[in-house]
Amino acid sequence: MTATATTVRADCAADPAGALTFDLAPAAAPGPEAVLLLRRRGAAGSRPGGTVRLPLSRSAPGRLRAVLPHSTVLPEGRWDAYVEEPGTERTLTVEPGLRDLRALVDRTPATGTATISSRVPYPTLDGRLAVRCWLRAPHAEAGAIRLGPSGMTVEGVLYGVTAGEGAVVEARLPGDPAQLHRVPLTASGGPGGFAFTLPYAPLVTAPVREEQLRQLWLVPSAGADAVRISRILDDVWSRKKSFVYPGRPAADGVSAAPCYTDDNDLCVRLTPGDPAAS
Repeated sequence: MTATATTVRADCAADPAGALTFDLAPAAAPGPEAVLLLRRRGAAGSRPGGTVRLPLSRSAPGRLRAVLPHSTVLPEGRWDAYVEEPGTERTLTVEPGLRDLRALVDRTPATGTATISSRVPYPTLDGRLAVRCWLRAPHAEAGAIRLGPSGMTVEGVLYGVTAGEGAVVEARLPGDPAQLHRVPLTASGGPGGFAFTLPYAPLVTAPVREEQLRQLWLVPSAGADAVRISRILDDVWSRKKSFVYPGRPAADGVSAAPCYTDDNDLCVRLTPGDPAAS
């Protein structure tokens, strides 16, 4: 039997602790056992941690509410939202309504926090509701980026680990461990604060014939595990296209600029060509 599919609209609100509330206006009344289903993209239904079911309760006439508590751990990834009625084949696609995410802007957890969790509801390209989740332990949160004529300076905050002797930032080219450049990490600001200055020229160690992304990793002390530098503590689910920085010369015929990936990880993009022409 083919499942009957319809839609439901959901307004979302976040609180300062990171809990999410979903207020739904169904097109047709779901059954009493209906739940809001969050399914991690790319995870099979039987895979542990691949689905989360949140009970729905009536909050107003024609409205249902589900709450994702901050204490509920969601593995990192993108989670699509549905309404599921157990015992039936009826599945409702959830469309995004109003999203009140003001509480997520410029979040500043205590620097002693071991695990950083961030969840941001967002509209998918095909008009559905999804939640982007990050779970980092430890975590290096990128902050202000200042551009110079030949490099950049980045400030941030380190969570879950303390920077010590020999702390560096590594600019890595995935798949080519020989192309790695290190710069020293310095303390900046309050507890956990860090800064580093990365010149662009040393990143060009071979001809750049196509775009390269140098990933930025923070090594908190000599011999310690590296921590990916990202920006996840606000309401932006993808910074790739919304945070665009101008290119600067890195070498003859090569420009460089900071950028973010779809997952909000900080990189340096090397591009063949004259930055003045772009």
